[in-house]
Amino acid sequence: MVRAQLLQVIPSTFQFTVFILQNYARTASLSFNIFATIIQINILHKQFTLDEIGQVAAELLQELQHFNVWAFDAAMGSGKTTLIHAICDLLQVTDVVGSPTFSIINEYQTKNGKIIYHLDLYRIKDEEEAIQAGVEEVLYSGELCLIEWPGKITGLLPDDTVYLHIEAVNETTRRITIEYPN
Repeated sequence: MVRAQLLQVIPSTFQFTVFILQNYARTASLSFNIFATIIQINILHKQFTLDEIGQVAAELLQELQHFNVWAFDAAMGSGKTTLIHAICDLLQVTDVVGSPTFSIINEYQTKNGKIIYHLDLYRIKDEEEAIQAGVEEVLYSGELCLIEWPGKITGLLPDDTVYLHIEAVNETTRRITIEYPN
């Protein structure tokens, strides 16, 4: 028998703890062996306008500072590149920040010499093409990687990838849902 129980929901971060229990009955003694696996996922929700994008970028940098791979999932025109640009501005990137639609990977440098990778995988066909383009090396470089269109390489993404889902509420407002491991 497999049971999943939602044990706690913390309103500020919607922290979910899931316990999966497997019970195996022994026919003679009816004793039970119980195995538990704990999976914790933090989920944040935020709604913002373009005027607030700098503040949202600052909050993301504060909350997600220990994660290197950020996967931005959103429809075309939802603001992925705009939010990434705001993040790069706060990190004091000295290079011109723009969508690497044709180059696939842009490498930026900050004022203090840190490297940031910006990937746009819209034109990538599959994971094999991504590997040939050097995406896998970038993902495991230890540097901050900001990825647009991550759905094309889900099998390559590290286990501790942060997923940022952006949706347009209306012309000027966006809703972002952030999922990251605890």
